[in-house]
Amino acid sequence: MINYNSPAELYPGRQHGSARGSRYQRFPSLAEAIQYAVEELPVRLQASSLIEVDEVRYGGDQIRSLYFSEDYPLRRAFVDGGQALRGKTA
Repeated sequence: MINYNSPAELYPGRQHGSARGSRYQRFPSLAEAIQYAVEELPVRLQASSLIEVDEVRYGGDQIRSLYFSEDYPLRRAFVDGGQALRGKTA
């Protein structure tokens, strides 16, 4: 079982052809790192991003799967498929 409360590190993906991009960040919980990766990172960086927690690494598709999992503990800004919620809670 995944511990969403464990501290996590986010290594954002890189955009080819650009020196600018997001930087490595530490989060107090895996849930917050996942939320940031899905809701705040540009879509073009999400697929190549990594989150590391307890010596386990999760790639872009895995991060999205965790975000849309029934076990995900935080309120989501998106429903499955990336559509924004409109006045609804997850």
